[in-house]
Amino acid sequence: MAKFHSIKVADIYKTTKDCSVITFDIPVDLKEEFQFTQGQHLTVRANINGKDERRSYSLCSSPMENKWQVAVKKISDGVFSTFVNDTLKKGDSLDLIAPHGAFHTPVNQKQSKNYIAFAAGSGITPILSIIKTHLAAEPNSTFKLFYLNRTVKSIIFKEEIEQLKNKYFGRFEIFHFLTKEHRSIELLNGRFTKEKLQILTDKIIDIPSTDDCFICGPEQMIYLLRDELTAAGLPAEKIHFELFNTGTSEEDKKRISKIVEKKVEGTEVTIIDGGKEFHFIMDEAYDNILDSAIAAGADLPFACKGGVCSTCRCKIVEGTAEMKVNYALDATEVAKNYTLSCQAVPTSKKIVVDFGG
Repeated sequence: MAKFHSIKVADIYKTTKDCSVITFDIPVDLKEEFQFTQGQHLTVRANINGKDERRSYSLCSSPMENKWQVAVKKISDGVFSTFVNDTLKKGDSLDLIAPHGAFHTPVNQKQSKNYIAFAAGSGITPILSIIKTHLAAEPNSTFKLFYLNRTVKSIIFKEEIEQLKNKYFGRFEIFHFLTKEHRSIELLNGRFTKEKLQILTDKIIDIPSTDDCFICGPEQMIYLLRDELTAAGLPAEKIHFELFNTGTSEEDKKRISKIVEKKVEGTEVTIIDGGKEFHFIMDEAYDNILDSAIAAGADLPFACKGGVCSTCRCKIVEGTAEMKVNYALDATEVAKNYTLSCQAVPTSKKIVVDFGG
């Protein structure tokens, strides 16, 4: 069963006109369960207009602050983000699943590392948690942040970032890139491009001394940065990224169509969750395990349903399945038979998946 807990909103405020920061009041008896690592996220659930709505939001607070905080940016036609920004208030309650996610590297107080990070818009949320944690826990480490926004007023956590710059003077540098306002330094005008990244890696980023890079933003930006940084000499294993939204390209649509064609009709599915088993036959109306399981009455954890957040991650114990898209699991996890149930198309007559594996 999905472990949702009803948690009160301790505080909510605007960091920009269209972005609200929520602080949750985690009860003492749940604090151990809700302990988190920098870069992880919460699955949040609310009943909005009579419908169960779920989203995944990265924690922007550091675990060292003993605070659970997320930022929710209002997006056009976004049901949940509109509810948070226009309706939610202090004292209300939301249902939460304990933090999870793998967008982080270990903290070591004795180590001295040089980190770089790239973020766009609300992609700053997990990055901020990561920056605050490493700077506080590793006194000899440094961070360079390259942050893309439309305008100065749209910069989420602008004041907090400036305070961090002052607090960790000489160890934390921030470079603001704007797309809708002109900066006096030409390099800082507009989006990240191949040419700009070549300048950054030549003059600002010392690739040989860079230990880890964190990236959070749209898919196209992430892959551009990944490719250019590896071309500049940064090993791929040092580049960690997380998508906060994604679209489906025409190439992806064609690949997905071929995977769906492999679906075996009438697959016998066994769900193992918390030691209990749930059995059903795949409904022909659904092509993935998660949707079919929910339609059959299973109560499983999920959030984005886009292959991004990994909330619905499970392990294939028996049988086979192919994922339509995968933006959350790395090659090691896939090799160990982990899959995203929201994207898993069964390709065998019987499949057993474990949500606790």
